[in-house]
Amino acid sequence: MNITALTVKHWPDVKKIYEEGIASGNATFQTAAPEWEEWNSAHLVNCRFVATENNEVLGWAALTPVSGRCVYAGVAEVSVYVAAAARSKGVGKQLLRALVNESEQHNLWTLQAGIFPENIASIKIHEASGFRIVGTREKIGNMNGIWRDTVLLERRSPVIGL
Repeated sequence: MNITALTVKHWPDVKKIYEEGIASGNATFQTAAPEWEEWNSAHLVNCRFVATENNEVLGWAALTPVSGRCVYAGVAEVSVYVAAAARSKGVGKQLLRALVNESEQHNLWTLQAGIFPENIASIKIHEASGFRIVGTREKIGNMNGIWRDTVLLERRSPVIGL
């Protein structure tokens, strides 16, 4: 498996994996994947990766700034998505490890993730990568008429922002 920078050439596969996550009902509140331009403008340019094997995209990970306010310049939200056929093979863990390493190269001191409590595998890979559960945001969003909770996790860098 190779972890490389996510570029526009990967977008059709990335979008398909994103749509699989949306369809699962336990990955995001989003109801549709955006087009490349919207996705690209929302995510940090230097912290986005794909996992590939035999020229097939197995998963992707990227960071989104949490705020435009300068005091939060070192804080980003994590997205990690793995293709259904590639789950339980360590893809998510490797992508998250790459994001953590790259984030520290770009002076990000806090990474956060909001994960549905039903997505146990995602919570576990985040905890294995140094994230801690901060708490549960109860009934934070309505999805198809059902109020959903998210587990809020964060990772504070031991080397940036001390």
